[in-house]
Amino acid sequence: MQTEILVCFLLFATCQCLPFYNGFYYDHILNNSSSNGNGDVVHFNGVKLVVDTPEDALFGYRGGNITLPCSFHYEPKLQSPRRFRVVFPYQPHHGRYQLNFHDAKKACEAQDAMMASFEQLFRAWEEGLDWCNAGWLMDGTVQYPITLPREPCGGKDTAPGVRNYGERHKHLHRYDVFCFSSALKGKVYYLEHPDKLTYAEAKEACEQDDAKIAKVGQLFAAWKFLDFDRCDAGWLDDGSVRYPIAFPRLNCGPPEPGVRSFGFPEKHKQFGVFCYKMN
Repeated sequence: MQTEILVCFLLFATCQCLPFYNGFYYDHILNNSSSNGNGDVVHFNGVKLVVDTPEDALFGYRGGNITLPCSFHYEPKLQSPRRFRVVFPYQPHHGRYQLNFHDAKKACEAQDAMMASFEQLFRAWEEGLDWCNAGWLMDGTVQYPITLPREPCGGKDTAPGVRNYGERHKHLHRYDVFCFSSALKGKVYYLEHPDKLTYAEAKEACEQDDAKIAKVGQLFAAWKFLDFDRCDAGWLDDGSVRYPIAFPRLNCGPPEPGVRSFGFPEKHKQFGVFCYKMN
């Protein structure tokens, strides 16, 4: 894989590299471990990102930029790409198209996420996100991603893509929202409990397990980053009932991976619950 990295500082002569090896490593980055103080190692769960730089000398001046051509690969080689972001559509309990821009921003933050940018939504569309409800983005535009064109979603004879309504009035116009998460700071799990629970009982059960009821963004992050898979519907903090499927199978919803939703049932109805514990 070839790329170019714009290095906005001069390379330090003190960088520790292997003898006769013109490159450097990143490893264990997902553990948030600190390096040895020299800035040449970042931790990555035992997998090293090896960056190969050219042998020719590069010259620069103080305050200037250096463009460093390089290639990189993982050691050992990854069997699948690392996943470090997830975009998900969100609508509140009172239904579709109820959020102005400011409400949408708060809705994402309440689910331990943030509003998605167009670039983040576009990448999610490239990865297969298909959603026929328009949602706010961080730049104040309203858009939605379509991978399978059909009549209610811009027409079946149109090309796949991210449909764009353009900028909308941030106070008056109301839509859903696309939220974005790039981190999971704790553990999401399905609480093993002898009984199904009402919403109030579900919150209490998580608290008794020294946890909190999980938020929608946390469930999506666990599904996307950790292949969290549970074919049991459970309450979440916003009053919705959902379940994550990383490995589709019979009796667990559609044939594609995803977080399935039962919507917002009445809170006296009984389901399981997903809890969340900080690391």
